[in-house]
Amino acid sequence: MSEINVTPFVDVMLVLLIVFMVTAPLLTVGIPVNLPKIKAVALTEQKEPMIITISLEGLYIGENKKFKDEESLEEYLMALSNINSEVRIYIRGDEDVSYGRVLAIFDSLRGKYPNVALVTHNP
Repeated sequence: MSEINVTPFVDVMLVLLIVFMVTAPLLTVGIPVNLPKIKAVALTEQKEPMIITISLEGLYIGENKKFKDEESLEEYLMALSNINSEVRIYIRGDEDVSYGRVLAIFDSLRGKYPNVALVTHNP
């Protein structure tokens, strides 16, 4: 036989494509947070923002970096602000966390960074 049979190759590639299509949405899951629900227009941003999550377990930047208190978070942000002071910061606060704690972190960051916003869930 002088021809190469590509049917098994195509079968394997289609199975891999299906596996990647199923697993790709699962990779974007972050720290589970119950966001407050409001009716507002969603913001559209071109640059990747920095997302701070406030949950009952602690403070996070993104999904990996955990901080024990607000002071260590602010020290980390001060180091980053030397690189980019115009960074967009989104604060995701769990609805079970004290409103005063979320607002205190928001207020302390708003005084130092011009682009700080709260994230909510729009049902």
